[in-house]
Amino acid sequence: MRKCVVVLSLCLLLVPAAAASATDAPMPGPGAADAAPEPPVRDLDAVVVSGVQPGPGLWKVSDGERVLWVLGTVSPLPKGIEWEARDVEAVLAQADELIWPPALAFNAEVGFFGGLRLLPKVLKARRNPDGATLREVLPPDLYARWQPLKRKYLGRGDGVEEWRPLFAAMELYQEAIEDAGLRHGVVTPVLERAAKRYDVTQSRPQLKLVIADPKAALDEFRGTRLDDLECFDRTLRRLEGDLDLMRQRANAWAVGDVGTLRGLPDYDPRETCLLATLETQVVKKRAPGDLKAQLRAQWLQAAERALAHNAVSFAVLPMGEVLRPDGYLAALRAKGYAVEEP
Repeated sequence: MRKCVVVLSLCLLLVPAAAASATDAPMPGPGAADAAPEPPVRDLDAVVVSGVQPGPGLWKVSDGERVLWVLGTVSPLPKGIEWEARDVEAVLAQADELIWPPALAFNAEVGFFGGLRLLPKVLKARRNPDGATLREVLPPDLYARWQPLKRKYLGRGDGVEEWRPLFAAMELYQEAIEDAGLRHGVVTPVLERAAKRYDVTQSRPQLKLVIADPKAALDEFRGTRLDDLECFDRTLRRLEGDLDLMRQRANAWAVGDVGTLRGLPDYDPRETCLLATLETQVVKKRAPGDLKAQLRAQWLQAAERALAHNAVSFAVLPMGEVLRPDGYLAALRAKGYAVEEP
């Protein structure tokens, strides 16, 4: 029976490597964010770069003559850029292996038509238990902050008002970054095409979590209240004042300004939202242990295996894990590998 990937929860709606930790930069305290009942939504006119852009240089991890080249990525990126990836493609042309960021894979043993039958349950899982609305489940000050942002980015429709805070926050976030001239999915298609062109082996470090009872899991998830108010609050804070910061990070990546990237906070509210899902009993009893630590270990094992067997390898990581003093590259350096910045 064919495997069908089931959208059990937000885990499969977020970035593939979200569980692989982004730098969680300090955010203002709750009092600072909630001082006004309905803060104005600021329109920021920062310029977003466009045209052909080089992106950052590559980090070099080596063990003697064996080399692992690493590209740090940022998402979202400017909507209008064309990434000039000639240097990256030149490395991939020589590489034996391309290592992607680690990811969670939720699989269920259901056929194609079984997957279709589950789809209504998947969609209903976005809604609050017992038909509650956002007005009913959010603190009044948080709901007051939500309303102007919802009007600005989602219009006046009320369908999203029945969604869980976590899903409503992600819908708002996606619309906001699009309005800001940003988008996801700039880097991955370029790398996938190059890997296919040069017949490079692709490795995808994963935690494969098999859901033996997808219908029961979805029913359980639908009845579970998520601890997702922090996810909702942080998403609002990001959109209330930090869209310009997102543009700055996107621009810095596009032009290859690693110094600026190093100085800017690297915080993605989707990380908090994903963690809210991973902490539910629905997930925990089917995937015990520290999932973030397991994902980190999966990627490090893949990197060390590549450095032991390949003359040249290429890897992709979120920029936070490249730059953080306790990130993935720092872990390789601590193991004795030489790590050189671009």
